[in-house]
Amino acid sequence: MWIRGCLAAIALCCSQIVAADSQPADPPAEARSAILVIGDSLSAEYGLRRDTGWVKLIADRLRTEAPGYQILNSSISGDTTSGGRARLPAALSTHQPRVVIIELGSNDALRGLALAATRDNLSAMIEQARSRNAEVLLVGMQIPPNYGRAYTEQFQRLFSELAARHGVELVPFLLEGMAANMELFQADGIHPNEAAQAILADNVWKKLGPMLAR
Repeated sequence: MWIRGCLAAIALCCSQIVAADSQPADPPAEARSAILVIGDSLSAEYGLRRDTGWVKLIADRLRTEAPGYQILNSSISGDTTSGGRARLPAALSTHQPRVVIIELGSNDALRGLALAATRDNLSAMIEQARSRNAEVLLVGMQIPPNYGRAYTEQFQRLFSELAARHGVELVPFLLEGMAANMELFQADGIHPNEAAQAILADNVWKKLGPMLAR
C-alpha cells in the first residue's frame, strides 16, 4: 500500500510540475516593444513608496493584457518641458520606443513660464518621437484658478490643441476623477498619494490600451 501511495504522490507532483512548466513565460525584456514615459514628479513616484506609482501599475497590467510590451520610466521630479525636450533624443536612441508618453508641463505653469515656450517644447518632443517612428500619448494637466483665469484656461487648452495639430492621442487630464478630493493628495496638496495611483493608471490606460491593440 505504501508503495502505491508513494507512486501516486510522485505522479501528482510530476503532473503539477508539468502544469507549471506549460504556463506561457513572459517574453524576455529585450524582445518586448518599449513604452517610454518622460515626465515629472507625477510620474516619478515623488513622496511614494517605491514601485507604487501609476507607471508601475501600468507595468503590472502589461504583463497580463499586453505582454509584448515593457514600460520604461524616464521621469524626473521638477522637470520642465525644456528639460524633457533636451533629454528626449538620447532616450529615443537608447530605448527605441514604440510609444512615448509625454507627461510634462505642470512645472512650467507652476513657475509661470510663457505658454508659448511650453507649447513649442511639447510640439518639438512630439515631432522628435514621431521622427523615430514612435506613437505619442500626450498627457494633459490643469492648474488651480489662482494663476489667473486667462493663463489657467490657455494652459488647459494647450494640450488638446497640440494633440489635434499633431494627430496624437491625448489623456485630457491625468488627475481626472480625483482632483477635487484632497484625501487623495499628499500633505503638500499637489502630489497624488498612493491611494490615487490606480485612478491615474486607469486614466492613462483608457488611451494607452487601445494604442497597443492596433
